Amino acid sequence: MISKSESFFEKLNEWIGDVFYDILPEAGFDLRDEQVFMAFQLEKAFKDKKVTFAEAGVGTGKTIVYLLYAICYARYTNQPAIIACADERLIEQLVKKEGDIAKLESALDLHVDVRLAKSRDQYLCLNKLDALINDDIEAYNSVHESLPRFVHESSTLQKFHRYGERTEYPHLTDEQWSNIGWDALQDCLACSRRHRCGLTLQREHYRNAADLIVCSHDFYMEHIWTKESRKREGELPFLPDGSCVVFDEGHLLEFASQKALTYRYTERTLETLLTRIMDNDIRDKTLGLMENAISVNEQLFDELVKFSSESKSSEKMTVKKSPSINSLAENLLWILDSLQEELVFESEMFVINDYNLKIVEEYLDQISYSLSLFARRSVGINWLENHNGEKTLVIMPKMVEEILRKEVFSQDKPFVFSSATLSDNKSFDYLAKSLGIDEYASFSVNSPFDYEEMMEIYLSEFASGDFQSKAQYTLDQLKLSKGKTLVLFTDKNELGSFKRYTEEHNVDFPILFEGDAEISTLVSRFQNDDDTVLCSVNLWEGLDVPGKSLENVILFDLPFPPNDPVFAAKREEAEDAFNEVDMPYMILRLRQGIGRLIRSHSDRGTVHLLLDNQLEASVLDRILSVLPVQPKKAIR
Repeated sequence: MISKSESFFEKLNEWIGDVFYDILPEAGFDLRDEQVFMAFQLEKAFKDKKVTFAEAGVGTGKTIVYLLYAICYARYTNQPAIIACADERLIEQLVKKEGDIAKLESALDLHVDVRLAKSRDQYLCLNKLDALINDDIEAYNSVHESLPRFVHESSTLQKFHRYGERTEYPHLTDEQWSNIGWDALQDCLACSRRHRCGLTLQREHYRNAADLIVCSHDFYMEHIWTKESRKREGELPFLPDGSCVVFDEGHLLEFASQKALTYRYTERTLETLLTRIMDNDIRDKTLGLMENAISVNEQLFDELVKFSSESKSSEKMTVKKSPSINSLAENLLWILDSLQEELVFESEMFVINDYNLKIVEEYLDQISYSLSLFARRSVGINWLENHNGEKTLVIMPKMVEEILRKEVFSQDKPFVFSSATLSDNKSFDYLAKSLGIDEYASFSVNSPFDYEEMMEIYLSEFASGDFQSKAQYTLDQLKLSKGKTLVLFTDKNELGSFKRYTEEHNVDFPILFEGDAEISTLVSRFQNDDDTVLCSVNLWEGLDVPGKSLENVILFDLPFPPNDPVFAAKREEAEDAFNEVDMPYMILRLRQGIGRLIRSHSDRGTVHLLLDNQLEASVLDRILSVLPVQPKKAIR
C-alpha cells in the first residue's frame, strides 16, 4: 500500500530494489548488474512518460525488467499495459508455461492477468470451413470435428472458451489455412455466427485484461490506423487505451507501420465480389457494367505484369506506370463509380440479398479508393506481388513517420522500445527519425556474457553468385555438427534452392525449412530435437533456443535490404543511401542473427558468416567493428 505521504514512483523504486537484490536471487535468479541498471533507467521513462530506447544485450534479462514496470504501471493506472511483440510467434513465446511471465508469477507469488490479442488472419472462419467439409478433405474435416460443442448449439455461451487459432492446427499448410481462415471478403459484422466465433470471443476476452495485453507489432499498428473509422462505424477499436506500450524487438516497428497502412488489391477480388450477385434478377445495364469491370480489371493486371520488374531478393515487383496502365486504371474507376450508382437502384428493387449487397458495396468503395491512390497520387510506393499465379497490386504511403508522430507518439504515456539492437554506431537517430520520434531518452546495456569464452566466429569468402560452393560449405558444416544448426537466409528463393540442394545429398539428420509447416511448430521441433537443422528467412530476430539444440548459426548472406520499391523509396530520400539506409539495416540485422547463438551462460557455439570475396574493405571493417569476438578465417 502507498501512504498519502509517498509517491507511487518512490514506492516503486524501493520495491524494484527489493525484487532484484533480494526476492529474485532467493528464487534462483542470477543477480545481474546490467539488469539492475536497466531497471532504474526505466523508472525515469515511466515517471516522465517518455519515449525510451532501451537497448540491452542478450542475456541482460530485459523482458523481466519491462514486464515488472508494465504490470506495476497497469495496476497504478487501472489500465492494461500493451506489450507488442515483433510477430505472432513471439506472442506465444512470452506467455508459454516456462516463459518470463510464468517465472515472475512464481517468484513473486503473483497472479498476472495476461491475455493475447492476435491478428484477424490467425483465426478460423466457421462459414468458410462449412463450405469445405463435404469435399472429403481429411485436413478440413478434422478441424471441423475438433470444434467445441457450443459452436453448433443455439444455447447461450456461459463461459469464455478460446478456440480457432492458427497454432491449434499445425498440420495445415499455409495454403490450406488460407482456405478456412479469416479474410477481408467476409462481412463479420453481419455474420449470424459472430458471437460463437473464436475471433469475436477472444476479442471480447482480451479487452477486459487487468494487467497485460500481448499483441504483435502488426496488430498494434492496425489498431492505430483503424480506431477512428471503427468508432465512426459504432465499433470498438481493436485494443483498449493502454496505460503504456512496450515494443519488444522495437527496431522492427517501422515495417509493421508500413504494412498496416498498405492497401492491397488482388486481381481475383473484383470478380469474386461481382459473381456473388450476378445470378440475381438484375437489370441488363447493371450486368453489362459488371462484365465490363471484370474485363478491364483483367486487362489492367495483364498490363501491370508487362510493366513490372522482379527483384532477386524480394517478392515485390517494381511497377513502372505507363500511359496504358493509367488509362486502364482511370477507366476501371469510372466503371466502378457507375456500377455503384446502378446498385443503388437494384437495392431499391429488393432483387439482391442485403448481406451480399452490403459486402459488395463496401469492397467496391475500398477498391475504388485503392485505385484512386494508385492512379492519381504521385507520392506513394506501388508494387506487384505474384503468389502462385494470384496477382496483387500493393499501394503504400511513401513514409510513415508523420502519421506515427501524430497518431502514436503524441500520446501522453510511456513508450518503451526494447531490443538488443536499436542503435547504429551508438546513435539512436536512425530509428527515431524513421518513426517520427522527435524527443526520446535512451540507454545501452552490454550483454553480461563472456563471448570470448563462449563463441567462435568464422569468415568464409566465396565468388559472387557461387551458390554451389556456399551450399556445399554449409552442408559440410551441418554434417560436422550433426545438426544443431540454424541457417539464416535473406530471401525465399535462396532458401528454396538450398532445400533442393540438400534433397540431392544424403544427410542422416532432419532439416526443417520455413514454410513446410506452421512456424512455431517448426521451432518447437527444432528446440526439442538436439540433432535437427532449421533453415529460415524470418528468424533473424526473436528466436530463443538455449542449450544443445542450437550450437551453430550459419548466415548464408549479409542481410542487406532488398532492392524492392520500399527500400528504393527510402534510398531516394537519403543523401547517402548506402550509409544512411543499407548499412544501418544490414548491421542491425547482422547483430540480431549472431545473437541467436548464445542465449544462456551455459551456451557454447560457432557462427559462420559467408561473405562475397568482392566485399568492399569499408563494409568489412564495419562488420568487424560489431562482431562480439575476433573472427577466424575458415579453411575450405
